[in-house]
Amino acid sequence: MRANLHVNLHRPARLAVVAAVVVAFCATLLTGGSADAAPRGKDGLTGYAFDARCAPTQEQMDAWLTSSPFWGVGVYIGGSTASCRTTETDPGQPHLDATWVSRQRSAGWRVLPIWVGPQAACSAYGDLIDPNPAGEYAAADARGRAEATAAVARARELGVASRTTLWYDLEGGFDVADEDCRRSALRFLSGWTEALHDLRYRSGVYSSISAGIHVLDNADNLSPGSYAMPDQVWFAWDNNRADVDVDPRWVRKDSWEGERVHQYQLHTAATYGGVPLTIDRNFLELDAGSQAPRTLLACGRTDLDLRSYPRLRTGRSGDAVKALQCLLRKHAGYRARLDGRYDAQVARAVTKFQRRHDLERTGRTDPATWTALFARGSKPLMKVGSSGDAALRLQRALRASGPRSVKVTGVVTDRTTRAVARYQRRLGLDATGVVTTDTWKALQTGAH
Repeated sequence: MRANLHVNLHRPARLAVVAAVVVAFCATLLTGGSADAAPRGKDGLTGYAFDARCAPTQEQMDAWLTSSPFWGVGVYIGGSTASCRTTETDPGQPHLDATWVSRQRSAGWRVLPIWVGPQAACSAYGDLIDPNPAGEYAAADARGRAEATAAVARARELGVASRTTLWYDLEGGFDVADEDCRRSALRFLSGWTEALHDLRYRSGVYSSISAGIHVLDNADNLSPGSYAMPDQVWFAWDNNRADVDVDPRWVRKDSWEGERVHQYQLHTAATYGGVPLTIDRNFLELDAGSQAPRTLLACGRTDLDLRSYPRLRTGRSGDAVKALQCLLRKHAGYRARLDGRYDAQVARAVTKFQRRHDLERTGRTDPATWTALFARGSKPLMKVGSSGDAALRLQRALRASGPRSVKVTGVVTDRTTRAVARYQRRLGLDATGVVTTDTWKALQTGAH
């Protein structure tokens, strides 16, 4: 995936593109042709992904799972232009099979399957989209459908489930002002999308923001309905910014909101867990992104997110005590009213919790007790994009352990992982920012 990012349209060429697309729109009003709705996606995610073209070994994937910021991995699954060969006798993709895909999904990876077939007619690749305009570029449409059918067959061999997005890699570096080249590419991608929808998969397109993605957005803007649009886009824009913001010179700000991947750094060497790979770095927001819990309140309407978590003892009262009572109800069998008063029952429940979790048994609530109370529960692997109850527990435990800079949202962000790395560093753990079992154990024992 090496999209050329230096395509530019001067004003006369832009006007020619606009005129051509308007003509296409008028023709489409006569012929119709909108695609069926795409199958719905699920499991929204906002976070980091990498693509290395060829599937890494299982050992490499395992090392990166627990030490890198990435949740997503892009991998070529086939197509005439896809190759992992280093020599003519190299079979290519020696590690990619259904077992590999299943293992990554079970571990928590989001696999992004990429198909690399014929390229734009005016590009320099060997296999090209047919630019013949006959029948509204019927040959290009048919080829797009055939590529989608082949991609689905391969995806099914690999155990890639329906409703998954299959990504078509249309490399940049082609002349978007060349009408037949541009329109045949659009018709090809439209056929790809319609065929995928018919086969119950979702459609994604990878290309340069200033080439393929710009052409798609321009067509959708000026002639809506002329072409079936992909459900998600993956745009190459080597600006070193890990976000999904687009350049309005090329793509409208509201196009594919919540359904974008940004390839922001190309062909870079990276090492995680002592394992080096050469990768492209991506930031993604797919299926509307990672979602925060509906409410941050607990025990009915109790607010657990205080400005500070003070030391408490018998005789104290207020919101902090009420938050403590709520946590004790969840983790220490406290059954009395949440009245905000630190009485003998609260002290006994605190002592009970401290005894169960190897904390100093004082009956008083200190930072270690707050941290352990918030962290109690399962110990899932967490990185940027992780969300839900575990994210709330993590963020609250980090706040209780010392730094107040952690914002409690229920979605792990870069800010959260920086706080995790600081916490790990203080305790002598590997400061990866990835929340592993060791980090959870430290939090659940009140280490701070």
